[in-house]
Amino acid sequence: MGATSSANELTEQTDPLCISDETAADLLRDAPWRRIAIVGDSTAEGVGEPYPGYRTIAWPDRLMTALHTAVGEVAYLNTGKTGATSRQVLDHQLEPVLTFEPDLVLIGCGGNDLWVARPDYAATEDNLDRLFSAITGTGARTLTSTLDDDIKDPQLQPFRVRLQTFNDIIRRIAVRYDAILLDLDGHPIRERTNLISSDNIHYTMAGHAVVATEIIKTLATAIPRSQG
Repeated sequence: MGATSSANELTEQTDPLCISDETAADLLRDAPWRRIAIVGDSTAEGVGEPYPGYRTIAWPDRLMTALHTAVGEVAYLNTGKTGATSRQVLDHQLEPVLTFEPDLVLIGCGGNDLWVARPDYAATEDNLDRLFSAITGTGARTLTSTLDDDIKDPQLQPFRVRLQTFNDIIRRIAVRYDAILLDLDGHPIRERTNLISSDNIHYTMAGHAVVATEIIKTLATAIPRSQG
């Protein structure tokens, strides 16, 4: 069963952090990308519970729908796998992505590296470095994201230090490889009560709707626009 809503809850149509399908497509007008790959863990796969008032459409499908409406036919590959670590993404998802020959790759992994007694941050950064290096070496553009600090469980508060350390890694990688960066750290999304599924990890579809909006807005800033 998905998360429940409270009285006077926002809907996708009234949510100020969401945009309409028409607006999403308009923002992606003139997008140069025609072969899109998404790699990573459950965040890339699009895992999440339904939420009242929001369509049950994960962010990858929302993005692809907007792109298709904006520019026509696009090829799409999503290798995201729940539970994948950065090393597993490197070992098992990189090759099929390179074979696909994408021109835009959205990379969301590394968060699962934190769920151990002592995270090896150096190893995580090395794995991400190799992943981004291989993909950008083909000429493809990349997009990645920091993780939002949406921890509300008091027992998980110490995890915030790990999140911040990981987010610093993501920022360095983005600079190093000129990746398009969506910085969700500190985003208003963290204040939402409808954000997280009952597993306290994955977004609800309300969260997916907001994340899709932010990804589309961020991609729009990287689209070359003709003058006049």
